[in-house]
Amino acid sequence: MRSGYQMYINGTWQDSADGSWFDDLNPYTGEILTTVANGSQLDALLAVNAAADAFPDWAAVAPSQKRLLFLKAADLLERRKDELIELLARETGAARPFAAYQAAAGPNYLREAGSQVHRVTGTILPSETTKVSMAMRHPVGVVAGISPWNCPVVLSLRAVCFAIAYGNTVVLKPSEESPVSGGVLLAELFEEAGFPGGVLNVVTHGYGSSNQIGDLFIQDRRVKRISFTGSTRVGRVLAEKCGRQLKRIALELGGNDPLIVLKDADIDHAVNAAIFGRFLHQGQVCMNAKRLIIEKAIAQEFTAKFVARAAALKVGNPLDAATVIGPLINRKQYDTLDSQVTQAVAEGAQLLCGGYGDGLCYHPTVLGSVREDMAIFHEETFGPVAPIIVAEDADEAVRMANNSTYGLSAGILTNNMQQGLALARRIESGACHVNDSPLYGETHAPLGGVNNSGWGKFGIEAMQEFTELQWVTLEMGTRQYPF
Repeated sequence: MRSGYQMYINGTWQDSADGSWFDDLNPYTGEILTTVANGSQLDALLAVNAAADAFPDWAAVAPSQKRLLFLKAADLLERRKDELIELLARETGAARPFAAYQAAAGPNYLREAGSQVHRVTGTILPSETTKVSMAMRHPVGVVAGISPWNCPVVLSLRAVCFAIAYGNTVVLKPSEESPVSGGVLLAELFEEAGFPGGVLNVVTHGYGSSNQIGDLFIQDRRVKRISFTGSTRVGRVLAEKCGRQLKRIALELGGNDPLIVLKDADIDHAVNAAIFGRFLHQGQVCMNAKRLIIEKAIAQEFTAKFVARAAALKVGNPLDAATVIGPLINRKQYDTLDSQVTQAVAEGAQLLCGGYGDGLCYHPTVLGSVREDMAIFHEETFGPVAPIIVAEDADEAVRMANNSTYGLSAGILTNNMQQGLALARRIESGACHVNDSPLYGETHAPLGGVNNSGWGKFGIEAMQEFTELQWVTLEMGTRQYPF
């Protein structure tokens, strides 16, 4: 990688206003990967200025022309697949399975956005008078996207591409942990594809600047919507601040996603689904299967097979194609996870494997005998730790699954499709997948959480978040007024 990545504002690459830089670290080696422009509120203001100026012209661009730009960007990203996989490994510690997923999903998000440019449609409403009554959708203006480090390509694209497809302009603030893969890379794609200057602006920043830039987005009246993916703690703060400004924000937040395994499930398939769902990207995905709820009749057999598989997963360098478990993103995340495991064992959980690490690599950890009165049952674990909870029957499994303040995704494994669908409808979550893990998504799917997992939807429902519905009437006769 080269050094000295700049920000992208108004179609040009720029240093930060004060000329400062920050180090982007490799979480596996701890070495400096590159340096990146260290933006501030002033840089964010310049980006909002650019987006506001670009909005009228971009909103007027024909949908077919917008689509061509998205399709070109998708092709460009696809050509950089191998480069992207390596970048994700070096910048975020993503092992090959998760890096390859992002490299494949990124172009699909761009193509889905291209398909949505003609979906900004309205409705002709019946009228009690001689009026033609219409509900018409319009782009809102400037949208601010705040994206996380754990899935930077997909979640940054999701934050910007649908909003831009509907005619808005965007300022993107990627995480300080993934400024290149979650920000600079996208700007390079949009520039090369030919998007006009100011349509996408990227403000990078180091540690300590995130709150100030977020506050600028909230306080500037020209920013009409905010899209945030990240922790529930930060999302709640942003929502409270937006509430004071009466500004809408789409939130996808944390999850404590249950995977229910019923006694009639294929146990080998269930183990495979649970291993994938819990350990992909070291368990650092909001939709990872974070609570394994197993019906009592098969709990012993499932646990034995699951522990054997988990203990055998290769841990280490994410650049090694055989590695499944790479490093956690930083020391703070490692220490938090380790303390959660220590507390769980102190509360009576049984450590079946793992519970230790090398560097920032935390070995796959399985906890048995986990009860509902333990903290780890209720807390989100952002790492390769799998709590196993035993349920007496399907009804108790659903009750346990719903015993959570979160509600992002869920999975149910059963060979009884009718029962699986009936139980899915009882689960309090934004998504539920029968015969699969909670960790599943498609570009067009209306993904979004409930409860402490946030509000708002993406995919085909993103139009509700990033357009404004206006009622317009056209009087065809001469209205008679009472005075």
